[in-house]
Amino acid sequence: MISPSNRLLSSATMGVYGSNNQMGLWNDSFKADSSQQAGLSASVDADAKLDHRLEDIPLEISGPEKKLDQEADKPSDKMLRRLAQNREAARKSRLKKKAYIQQLETTRTKLSQIESELENAKRKGIYRGGSLGDSGYGLSATVDSGLAAFEMEYGHWVEEQNKYRCELRAALQAHISEIELRILVESVMSHYDELFRIKAAAAKADIFYLMSGMWKTSAERFFLWIGGFRPSELLKVLSPQLEPLTEQQLMAVYNLQQSSQQAEDALSQGIDKLQQTLAESLTSDSLGASPVDNLTEQIAAAVGKLEALVNFVTQADLLRQQTLQQLHRILTTRQAARGLLALGDYFQRLRALSSLWAARPRESSSIS
Repeated sequence: MISPSNRLLSSATMGVYGSNNQMGLWNDSFKADSSQQAGLSASVDADAKLDHRLEDIPLEISGPEKKLDQEADKPSDKMLRRLAQNREAARKSRLKKKAYIQQLETTRTKLSQIESELENAKRKGIYRGGSLGDSGYGLSATVDSGLAAFEMEYGHWVEEQNKYRCELRAALQAHISEIELRILVESVMSHYDELFRIKAAAAKADIFYLMSGMWKTSAERFFLWIGGFRPSELLKVLSPQLEPLTEQQLMAVYNLQQSSQQAEDALSQGIDKLQQTLAESLTSDSLGASPVDNLTEQIAAAVGKLEALVNFVTQADLLRQQTLQQLHRILTTRQAARGLLALGDYFQRLRALSSLWAARPRESSSIS
């Protein structure tokens, strides 16, 4: 049997124990809470430190994005090349436009000069009976304005040819350098190209005028062949002036002369055939047609055939031009200069012969 004192002691002991036990639990809970709070606090501190560290870290990711943006904004090499090509094309276009405008101004000035000379010639009464004074350059009283311009241009061409003759003679006598002589020879060749150009315009204006040689002197008309000189005959005249020639050059000149002769024969036969066809078209009669209708048809057919005559003159001038160019390629620069000088002298002597013939004393014929 337990005494009351022992019960009280036991209760007290248990109470103390329970209280201590409870305090231990509280302490454990408090420690747990403290550790959790400490852990949470440490976590918060760590997050804060991490945030601070992240804030301190430079935003390296934005660098490539900026570079990409800059590369996107920067034009590519292909675009730069295209822009450069466009600028170059625009520059060339401006230069072409400027050159074209200058050419127009030059042409306009030249045309004004020709018109002024025509007016002066008309006022002075130079045109007499279809011929331009004693020079032999002829124009009819009712001449076409295009032909009048051609005669003026041809007159200027003859003047320039005389200047080139003097320059060639002086250059050959002074023994200038090969380059300077070549430049002069090329200029003279271009001068002949200009003659063929103005002749083509005159052929379209009036083919009979050009074929008849009214724009040349009387002695030149004596040697006329389809509106100009005969290439093969000209080679015969120039060959002695070109010596000495090598064996290869002699053979080349001979072959050129033969080929020119063949082309001349073909063109001459074509002209003869055209004359025959033209005569037949003017003399043929249509059965059942009235005289007026018949004449109209004949004239219309003849006019259509005359277009072929322009082509013959064009082909003849092309043969003349090609013969000069091929002869130029065969010869050396100095030989070509001598040949062009001889050619210019030949034409000048024909013009001088015409002037002497026109100025010869004439015997007065008495009528008994």
